[in-house]
Amino acid sequence: MLSLTTDARDAGKRLDHYVQEHVKDVSRSRLQSWIKEGRVLVNGAPSKASHLLRAGETVEISPADPPPLEAAPEDLPIEILYEDASVIALNKPAGLVVHAGAGAESGTLVNRLVHHFATLSQVGGGLRPGIVHRLDKGTSGVILVARHDAAHQALAAQFAGRTVEKVYLALVHGKVRNEQGRITSPIARDPERRIRMTTRLDTGRSALTEYRVRERFDKLTYLEVRIGTGRTHQIRVHLASIGHPVVGDKLYGAPVAERIFLHAYSISFTSPASGERVTVEAPLASELTEWLARLRA
Repeated sequence: MLSLTTDARDAGKRLDHYVQEHVKDVSRSRLQSWIKEGRVLVNGAPSKASHLLRAGETVEISPADPPPLEAAPEDLPIEILYEDASVIALNKPAGLVVHAGAGAESGTLVNRLVHHFATLSQVGGGLRPGIVHRLDKGTSGVILVARHDAAHQALAAQFAGRTVEKVYLALVHGKVRNEQGRITSPIARDPERRIRMTTRLDTGRSALTEYRVRERFDKLTYLEVRIGTGRTHQIRVHLASIGHPVVGDKLYGAPVAERIFLHAYSISFTSPASGERVTVEAPLASELTEWLARLRA
């Protein structure tokens, strides 16, 4: 445990900034998690990261064990949709985190992968073997995994060159006016809520989302969505920006539901192994199929 005493120069500093000044070689996000876990005490009591310090306070820091440098294998199921000598396509269920991050160091898709496959690409490092792209935790559907580094680099080049075609299915709130449309608003990190993205800033990364109506319900619309870019939360923030948040997406203004109705339905790419164009489809998750059945009834 590290025990520190603040002085006059520290008065008015946020607790998280003070801790970051005194604990080196630890990421800011990890220090934030220590504060949330009660590993940082001010005068013997847990405090928020935003707590403003006064001179003469005692700050006690109890570091957590460092995260693993590589993903550990875990004998948990995976659903393989397609595989060849270069790539594996999996059907990721909703609720499953792709790789380790803040608050998720086990039980991820990667932990399952390293159990089932002896070799995977190491381009992304020991915590992200094979991972070329990702899906949000709440999104189900098809995701590609590279078996070796050359395959990883070839697939990454296709993503960068926008030759990978991705189709999603989404149920959104409201009656979408047009049968099809395009959204091109740049996407940036929301400065007020860092876990969100936003289209409301002058700055941001270019993004392209195209949609067409598949089916209409009383107060909901079922869409097929294609994305030309892969920005964080792209479909979710783009659809919310035009007044049609994805059903279940509380982060972007929708009421809470059993899950987010967003599914990565298909992906088309050129196999690094064969050079042939491959399209892989992931059947709609059973809970989403049942949801649509209830709406149709």
